Amino acid sequence: MTDMTTSAAAAPAENAGKPDAARKPRPQGNRRPHPAKAAPQARPQREVNPLLEKLFELHPKLFGAQFLPLKLGIFQDLLARHPDVFKKDELKLAMGQHARSTRYLESVAAGLACHDLDGNAVEPVSPEHVHHAILEVFRRRQARSKEDLRPRVIARIVAAIEASGLPREEYAERVRVQDESANSLVDEALSQLKLEAAKRDALMATFKASGKTEAEFAEMYGMDVREVAAVLERVRRDQAA
Repeated sequence: MTDMTTSAAAAPAENAGKPDAARKPRPQGNRRPHPAKAAPQARPQREVNPLLEKLFELHPKLFGAQFLPLKLGIFQDLLARHPDVFKKDELKLAMGQHARSTRYLESVAAGLACHDLDGNAVEPVSPEHVHHAILEVFRRRQARSKEDLRPRVIARIVAAIEASGLPREEYAERVRVQDESANSLVDEALSQLKLEAAKRDALMATFKASGKTEAEFAEMYGMDVREVAAVLERVRRDQAA
């Protein structure tokens, strides 16, 4: 038979001296009951400005699946072409939302040309606008990512500097801002460009000293002759410039 005194002694100390009605019931099993987990709440859907949908309907080349950079004065062009469709203040609000969207900034960061209402490329985007679009897209993506995206944005800035056609120091002077973290990205891109230029110059010096043709030089060092030719041509262009 079970010893009743032993069973009573094993009860929790908090129950000692309490009447039966006041004693807390022990939960069954070894696990404590878990509170019910709240179901994750779905993010509220943002309402699309109806004017943005209208812009897509009227000008799908500009506001469709792929956004395109817009030329200066496009706001006035829209009002002039569609005077019965858009009100000035409402269109101004919609265009501001469009211009701040990540998709639009990405089109600017890609270096695409500015377009008119008919979808014709009419003028390049300024290097400053391309650069600042690159930085803003980077900031937004980095805020959502656990990965360090600095190498990617530096590579994009390097490409933007070369595409701008500006001397490196002039480009840097144009895009420098109060934000030192943004300026440090420019400095890293400039350092990378200088290192790459030094490597190309060293290859050219070695090629000239070899007395070989481009094909012979490439074979001697186990390199692709097309790559050697492209690098040497790049050095010649830089020296001419």
